[in-house]
Amino acid sequence: MQEQNWRVYAKKADFKEIGEKYHISPVIARIIRNRDIIGDDEINRYLNGTLEDLHDPHLLGGAGKGAAILAEKIRSRKKIRVIGDYDCDGVCSTYILFTAIKELGGDVSWDIPERIRDGYGLNERIVNQAAADGVDTIITCDNGIAAAGPVECAKNKGMTVIVTDHHEVQTKNLPKADALIDPKIPGDTYPFDGICGAVVAWKVVTLLYDEMDDETHSLRERYKKYLPFAALPTVTDVMELRNENRIIVKYGLKAFQNTDNIGLRALICESGLENRDLSAYHFGFVIGPCINSAGRLSTACDSLRLLLEKKPEAARAQAVTLVSLNNQRKLMTEEGLEKAIGQIETAGRKNDKVFVVYLPDMHESIAGLIAGKIREKYNHPVFVLTKSDKEGTIKGSGRSIEAYNMFEALEECSEYLLKYGGHKMAAGITLREDALEAFRQALNEKCTLKPENFIPRILIDVPLPLGYISEELIRQLDLIEPCGNGNTKPIFGQLNVPVKGARFIGQVRRFIRFRLADPVHGTMNAIYFGDSDEMMEYLTGKFGRDEVDRMMAGMPSRVTLSITYYPQVSEYRSLRSLQIIISNYR
Repeated sequence: MQEQNWRVYAKKADFKEIGEKYHISPVIARIIRNRDIIGDDEINRYLNGTLEDLHDPHLLGGAGKGAAILAEKIRSRKKIRVIGDYDCDGVCSTYILFTAIKELGGDVSWDIPERIRDGYGLNERIVNQAAADGVDTIITCDNGIAAAGPVECAKNKGMTVIVTDHHEVQTKNLPKADALIDPKIPGDTYPFDGICGAVVAWKVVTLLYDEMDDETHSLRERYKKYLPFAALPTVTDVMELRNENRIIVKYGLKAFQNTDNIGLRALICESGLENRDLSAYHFGFVIGPCINSAGRLSTACDSLRLLLEKKPEAARAQAVTLVSLNNQRKLMTEEGLEKAIGQIETAGRKNDKVFVVYLPDMHESIAGLIAGKIREKYNHPVFVLTKSDKEGTIKGSGRSIEAYNMFEALEECSEYLLKYGGHKMAAGITLREDALEAFRQALNEKCTLKPENFIPRILIDVPLPLGYISEELIRQLDLIEPCGNGNTKPIFGQLNVPVKGARFIGQVRRFIRFRLADPVHGTMNAIYFGDSDEMMEYLTGKFGRDEVDRMMAGMPSRVTLSITYYPQVSEYRSLRSLQIIISNYR
């Protein structure tokens, strides 16, 4: 069992006063304070924010200029090509720009790089193809800020270039585009730079509607139909659910459930989510991975074609294909993860601060997924690399921990890299195979992380005895949704809870259901969905086999659990009861 550092938030406020003012429980007020939501304006936006509270797209540097250029090109019937990316953010960005420009009468086409053939982002092959097709204007989305060379190539061929992106900026080599739109450009006036590429594209489209109808602005309301396509990648690209992102996802989930997009409806149905209330979880772990799967194992064009499909039967067939690809991706990820862990455990790499794993035969599309799972297991920054299609080069993805800025680390080691990009928590890199060991050593020599940075920190929102749980409290917890990165699901905790009984659930005894002592409710059910074998080993080591056997038999025992948990209402055959989901134990 991995060591954990449990801490209770110590942020202060008058929780009773906040609760009375906003008609919420002091527990909810405390959770909101723990999210650094301070002051009446922020609290009110957190609890009651609407689409009217989104930031003015005019504040996004270059967006007005880009929209004006697009409007002129549409009116003059110039050929426009949208260049996207092969992940969910890139696909949705492309959909937003392509559909809006086409709706407004533009002569527009789209292209998405293929992961293995092209690599990430705009490149000279794509530029040359656009020139051969007579394209006048290229507009990128979710890429382009690091494409100075390809942009220059396009300009030399007489094309207009608009870049829309959200990735970190390499300020020494900004592309010389006709309009450069990225909230992370130094000096940009946009109030919140944590938006995804699809939201950047959405902001540009909003201004484009204004440009195309200066007198009545009757087009402006049409921007709302793109809300689901801005919300979904906000979650899948792991943007922080703070500020306007939280509003976008909150309202985007509702719009997603009621969408009239035939492709999305088919994917919802094939994913088993029809007639269900959707959450950010479904975006991040069900719908999003299906859209991503095409870009990983086939071509992201398949995902975009699904979103553009007008025929229900064709959409259903495409959705079935994406779900199947995602299932295949899951199996490949499990196999790759097993090999990666074996390499870390046997190659003397466990003492490295930054893990660098090289799996030459791995499909490069799952490198980031494996890196993320290794980070979860070891709480170390990690790069997972595989052979590139170019002789002598390797490429892959990195995932980081909160204490380590991965993009800055790559800038310090850029001499070993052929190409890199990303942000604080994730990155993509390409390097020569013979530079791998030097790169690994340089990363670790320059890394300033300390041993305590590798111990997972569990921040408990409220130490809450089980007796305080009620249906009303659970109802109010919905006010915290949507939860995710930057607005984590609340964590409650209680120490030394007596266990009255336990049993395995599931066909392979994968999970455990406990009955915990509760002086108010008598007992309360608690479910642990983690590694049941590891948990039983822990309990046996601490209390002994006899005591654990007595616990499993429902007999009095000395077994207690200190837990972090989340409460919920369980419904079974019309019966409602309170239960908790255990997230951590000790």
